[in-house]
Amino acid sequence: MDTFEIITPCHFGLEAVLKKEIYDLGYEIRKVEDGRVTFEGDAEAVCRANIFLRTAERVLIKAGEFQAETFDELFEGIRAIPWERYIPRDGKFWVTKASSIKSKLFSPSDIQSIVKKAMVERLKECYHVDWFPETGASYPLRIFLLKDRVTAALDTSGESLHKRGYRTMTSKAPITETLAASLILLTPWKKDRVLVDPFCGSGTFPIEAAMMAANIAPGMNRSFTAEDWTNFMERRLWYETVEEAREQMDLTVETDIQGYDIDGEVVKAARDNARRAGVDHLIHFQQRAVAAMSHPKKYGFLITNPPYGERLEEKEALPGLYGEIGEALRRLDSWSAYIITSYEDAERYIGRKADKNRKIYNGMLKTYFYQFLGPKPPRKGRQE
Repeated sequence: MDTFEIITPCHFGLEAVLKKEIYDLGYEIRKVEDGRVTFEGDAEAVCRANIFLRTAERVLIKAGEFQAETFDELFEGIRAIPWERYIPRDGKFWVTKASSIKSKLFSPSDIQSIVKKAMVERLKECYHVDWFPETGASYPLRIFLLKDRVTAALDTSGESLHKRGYRTMTSKAPITETLAASLILLTPWKKDRVLVDPFCGSGTFPIEAAMMAANIAPGMNRSFTAEDWTNFMERRLWYETVEEAREQMDLTVETDIQGYDIDGEVVKAARDNARRAGVDHLIHFQQRAVAAMSHPKKYGFLITNPPYGERLEEKEALPGLYGEIGEALRRLDSWSAYIITSYEDAERYIGRKADKNRKIYNGMLKTYFYQFLGPKPPRKGRQE
């Protein structure tokens, strides 16, 4: 079976989490760059990456890479790529996104237009036709320029992988499923430990944690663009990968995962999302303010995405709100807390300096992942 260079973009600053996931799937890493990890694999690897990876944004097959400082060089470089290996005579192909960083070619629309023309020229020569019906499967392309180095890649995922299929309603300032999974994987939380999100919103942190606990593959209930690429990827590979995912699930696992929110309608939406994800029986959702947070067990984890105060009237409430978070942590003095926020005075009002602080971009928003580490549980009787 042919092998490919498979590019998996991720949140900037979380490459190490994705790298470990790929290793755990059994593949060799080729390259780690800002916001992406590249590994080698065959068509089955493409299917498994789409279905099993929790922290990748999408799965791309690298078609070619070359240097280009002019549109002529871009045209010739694209035309030299063997597109006939991937795109059949009736395939529908277009550049869905072009991005340029520190490169002489910087206009996305011009890049998209030149790339499409060069692909058409190449395929006209290969298929001996003057016109393409483009009535078949879709083959979207992504073009990246970095310091005049062009990478052309086919997008096998279609919709971003953060769209697991369970979240139809979202709260204000939702955190994406892939970012939530990445942040949980940055912590030492395991399924036998307590996890509470006191600002659960649409339930993303508790749901992603429950899916990890039950070993539910994040992509097993959605579709992917490359399922229709039967010219070089057998459809049975997708069915076999979903079957592999089903065999690994354990819905009988016992967990103590809880999600609170002060808004009852938001809690109802979170329950509905958890039901669609198949993990509603593993999570306890409750309408509750952070000021009322308590828990009888020790050595738990608080993982949350509290309000940032993006609007002026909300910002005025933040000192009090973050003060309540600090009071809750003082009551739960054996717990560890992991808080992602863009609020720069978070530590001040929580009343404690974080043991670790990691800068992470949530879209275009610079956020901080504050890590307040509690004591490790004794080896025997991990929970009391």
